[in-house]
Amino acid sequence: MVFYFVTALYVFVCFTMMLVVYLQQGKGGDIASAFGGGSSQAAFGARSGATVLSRATWICAAAFIIGALALGILGKQGPGSVLGGRTPLTQPSGPTPSPLNQAVPGPKAPTPPRTAPAPAAPAAPAAPK
Repeated sequence: MVFYFVTALYVFVCFTMMLVVYLQQGKGGDIASAFGGGSSQAAFGARSGATVLSRATWICAAAFIIGALALGILGKQGPGSVLGGRTPLTQPSGPTPSPLNQAVPGPKAPTPPRTAPAPAAPAAPAAPK
């Protein structure tokens, strides 16, 4: 229950941070002002005071990081593996015929004729002469 609440809050923080960042005005730090082509005296434009949107960006960024850590900790409460919570499958005791595993009957191969077994060798070796 807490995990879903934190997830919903995290999604809300993400959308709020996107909105706040998109609403901010550019600082004028383009490539021309970096090489002296702009009218500013500093390399990346003049430093301005913190506005409400810049403070909201810092707050949303902090909430974003804290929310990511909280979701990581709360998500680790379950089993350590994706397959860790599953019960093992039981093996069947014998082969079960399946329509997919049955062989297709075809013509039978002729069986070779039966012959009499060869005579058995003597049990004792012959004596040397």
